[in-house]
Amino acid sequence: MLASLRDLGEAPARDVRAALEKGGTRLAYTTVATILARLHDKHLVTRRREPCRGGERYVYRPSPVEQKYLLNLLRGVVRMFGPAGVVHLNDELSKLDPSEERALRRRLGLR
Repeated sequence: MLASLRDLGEAPARDVRAALEKGGTRLAYTTVATILARLHDKHLVTRRREPCRGGERYVYRPSPVEQKYLLNLLRGVVRMFGPAGVVHLNDELSKLDPSEERALRRRLGLR
Protein backbone atom coordinates (compact mmCIF):
# COMPACT_ATOMS: atom_id res chain seq x y z
CA MET A 1 0.00 0.00 0.00
CA LEU A 2 2.82 2.40 0.87
CA ALA A 3 4.53 1.63 -2.44
CA SER A 4 1.36 2.50 -4.36
CA LEU A 5 0.94 5.71 -2.40
CA ARG A 6 4.60 6.59 -2.94
CA ASP A 7 4.17 6.08 -6.70
CA LEU A 8 1.12 8.36 -6.66
CA GLY A 9 2.81 10.97 -4.47
CA GLU A 10 -0.45 12.12 -2.91
CA ALA A 11 -3.87 10.53 -3.32
CA PRO A 12 -7.24 9.80 -1.72
CA ALA A 13 -8.09 6.23 -0.72
CA ARG A 14 -10.08 5.69 -3.93
CA ASP A 15 -7.02 6.41 -6.10
CA VAL A 16 -4.79 4.21 -3.93
CA ARG A 17 -7.31 1.40 -4.32
CA ALA A 18 -7.31 1.87 -8.12
CA ALA A 19 -3.49 1.76 -8.21
CA LEU A 20 -3.47 -1.43 -6.14
CA GLU A 21 -6.03 -3.00 -8.46
CA LYS A 22 -3.90 -2.14 -11.52
CA GLY A 23 -1.07 -4.02 -9.80
CA GLY A 24 -3.28 -7.06 -9.30
CA THR A 25 -4.34 -6.50 -5.68
CA ARG A 26 -8.09 -6.29 -5.22
CA LEU A 27 -9.28 -4.79 -1.96
CA ALA A 28 -12.51 -3.21 -0.88
CA TYR A 29 -12.50 0.58 -0.61
CA THR A 30 -13.26 0.34 3.12
CA THR A 31 -10.23 -1.92 3.62
CA VAL A 32 -7.94 0.56 1.86
CA ALA A 33 -9.39 3.48 3.85
CA THR A 34 -8.95 1.57 7.14
CA ILE A 35 -5.34 0.62 6.36
CA LEU A 36 -4.51 4.21 5.39
CA ALA A 37 -6.08 5.47 8.63
CA ARG A 38 -3.98 2.97 10.62
CA LEU A 39 -0.83 4.00 8.76
CA HIS A 40 -1.71 7.60 9.65
CA ASP A 41 -2.08 6.63 13.33
CA LYS A 42 1.43 5.12 13.14
CA HIS A 43 2.76 8.31 11.49
CA LEU A 44 3.78 6.45 8.31
CA VAL A 45 1.51 8.64 6.16
CA THR A 46 0.22 12.18 6.52
CA ARG A 47 -3.20 13.35 5.43
CA ARG A 48 -5.14 16.49 4.75
CA ARG A 49 -8.83 17.14 4.19
CA GLU A 50 -10.08 18.28 0.84
CA PRO A 51 -13.59 19.11 -0.33
CA CYS A 52 -15.15 16.69 -2.77
CA ARG A 53 -18.56 15.93 -4.17
CA GLY A 54 -20.74 15.02 -1.22
CA GLY A 55 -18.50 16.42 1.52
CA GLU A 56 -14.84 15.99 2.37
CA ARG A 57 -12.21 13.30 2.00
CA TYR A 58 -8.69 12.67 3.18
CA VAL A 59 -5.79 12.90 0.78
CA TYR A 60 -2.77 10.86 1.92
CA ARG A 61 0.94 11.14 1.26
CA PRO A 62 3.91 9.07 2.52
CA SER A 63 5.55 10.48 5.61
CA PRO A 64 9.27 11.15 5.86
CA VAL A 65 9.12 9.11 9.07
CA GLU A 66 8.93 5.94 6.94
CA GLN A 67 12.70 6.01 6.37
CA LYS A 68 13.37 6.18 10.13
CA TYR A 69 10.86 3.36 10.67
CA LEU A 70 12.64 1.10 8.19
CA LEU A 71 16.07 1.86 9.64
CA ASN A 72 14.80 1.12 13.15
CA LEU A 73 13.40 -2.15 11.85
CA LEU A 74 16.82 -3.08 10.45
CA ARG A 75 18.49 -2.14 13.73
CA GLY A 76 15.99 -4.36 15.53
CA VAL A 77 16.94 -7.31 13.30
CA VAL A 78 20.60 -6.75 14.15
CA ARG A 79 19.87 -6.50 17.90
CA MET A 80 17.55 -9.49 17.91
CA PHE A 81 19.46 -11.93 15.72
CA GLY A 82 23.05 -10.67 15.85
CA PRO A 83 25.60 -11.61 13.18
CA ALA A 84 23.56 -14.58 11.90
CA GLY A 85 20.60 -12.27 11.26
CA VAL A 86 22.81 -9.85 9.36
CA VAL A 87 24.21 -12.68 7.21
CA HIS A 88 20.70 -13.96 6.45
CA LEU A 89 19.43 -10.46 5.68
CA ASN A 90 22.39 -9.88 3.36
CA ASP A 91 21.67 -13.20 1.58
CA GLU A 92 18.04 -12.21 1.08
CA LEU A 93 18.97 -8.76 -0.20
CA SER A 94 21.35 -10.31 -2.72
CA LYS A 95 18.38 -12.19 -4.22
CA LEU A 96 16.55 -8.96 -5.04
CA ASP A 97 15.97 -7.91 -8.60
CA PRO A 98 18.15 -4.82 -9.36
CA SER A 99 15.06 -2.59 -9.64
CA GLU A 100 13.81 -3.84 -6.25
CA GLU A 101 17.21 -3.15 -4.73
CA ARG A 102 17.23 0.39 -6.13
CA ALA A 103 13.72 0.97 -4.78
CA LEU A 104 14.74 -0.28 -1.33
CA ARG A 105 17.86 1.89 -1.33
CA ARG A 106 15.75 4.89 -2.35
CA ARG A 107 13.28 4.18 0.46
CA LEU A 108 16.12 3.98 2.98
CA GLY A 109 17.70 7.16 1.67
CA LEU A 110 20.80 5.29 0.49
CA ARG A 111 20.43 6.18 -3.21
